[in-house]
Amino acid sequence: QVQLVESGGGLVQAGGSLRLSCAASARTFSSYTMTWFRQAPGKEREFVAAISGSGSIYYADSAKGRFTISRDNAKNTVYLQMNNLKPEDTAVYACAARRSWAVRTALRTPTNYDYWGQGTQVTVSS
Repeated sequence: QVQLVESGGGLVQAGGSLRLSCAASARTFSSYTMTWFRQAPGKEREFVAAISGSGSIYYADSAKGRFTISRDNAKNTVYLQMNNLKPEDTAVYACAARRSWAVRTALRTPTNYDYWGQGTQVTVSS
């Protein structure tokens, strides 16, 4: 069983930055693909970015150029650095884990993940 705990959310003005963290309890954390999703009110859960244990990365188009996903396997933590935030980035951001890398369509699909955190709220004011 893997437990995921997110932190770092908050209220920020448009154009500002936040760094989200997701701490994992997995003993073999380095073998997991870690992904950030987000869900805005009234909308479906949306893929943001994924990173494999070896550092392969995949971003949603909405995240390219503004968000950076990274991981520290020694700390069992994955990060999402978010810059130039926009009001449309307002959502609950959650991290998820699966045991292997996959094709992009699979990485974008929430049901393909085994473990989820509870999420952290990000609110961007205009």
